[in-house]
Amino acid sequence: MGSYTAASRTLSISPSAVSKSIQRLEQQLGVALFTRTTRSLCLTPEGRELHALALKLLRDAEEIEQVAIRGRSEPSGTLCIAAPMPIGIHLIAPALAAFRSRYPAVLVDLRLSDQMVDIVEQGIDIAVRIGDLPDSRLLSRRLPPYRLCGFASPSYLAARGIPLHPDDLADHDTVNLRYQSTGQAYRWPFRVGSREVEIAPASAIMVDASEAVTRAIVAGGGIGIMATFIAAPYVKRGELVPVLTPFAVDRNNMTAVWPESRRANPTVRSFLSFLHESALSQLV
Repeated sequence: MGSYTAASRTLSISPSAVSKSIQRLEQQLGVALFTRTTRSLCLTPEGRELHALALKLLRDAEEIEQVAIRGRSEPSGTLCIAAPMPIGIHLIAPALAAFRSRYPAVLVDLRLSDQMVDIVEQGIDIAVRIGDLPDSRLLSRRLPPYRLCGFASPSYLAARGIPLHPDDLADHDTVNLRYQSTGQAYRWPFRVGSREVEIAPASAIMVDASEAVTRAIVAGGGIGIMATFIAAPYVKRGELVPVLTPFAVDRNNMTAVWPESRRANPTVRSFLSFLHESALSQLV
């Protein structure tokens, strides 16, 4: 995780508890596991070797557990799901009550972050990702496509007017996302005629969390772009209005991924089917 603080957040314990655990482990093993400076924390050569061996032990233990789980016909136990903030909040979380109503023996642990996590190393059962899938260790299933469109609050449009073309955005306030992983601003895609173009608006409001983009747009901060399944409840309540709809683009890059070790896990297989069914009703 890069630091004791980050590890403590993941484990839901205090940084001092992490530090004390590491100290006890180093004393027990008789080796230094980390090289520490005021600005960095990295594994020693001995630490890297022991870490690799520990991961193998954990994966072997996990495989034993998965073999036992495959012997059960009904989904049960804890299902750990990882997803980006907007997908988790607007697509997965609203469907969890129905999933547990269908499979009451399953406990759900939903972990949301706008940064990609290593699901094998962190013991995640299923993750939903947007974009390319570079990790060949993972099994995958494509989810239904979704649409990206511009949105603004009624109060903003009443004050500033409605843009009729993406070029009109130069005369408007915009709200945009800056990726936490790269620091780059999100480039807005539009379908203009037979081609797709991208623009990088000079946004008056720039945030690094996707949910904050939505909140700022709803509050009248300007025009923003988001998936229609995210905007849908706000549109229904009259808090957002779609704009530039003739230029909206469709995306088919949302994918559920899971480790090879979960291939025959009945709980994972049940959630995959449920997720596809739920996404189909909300996205298409």
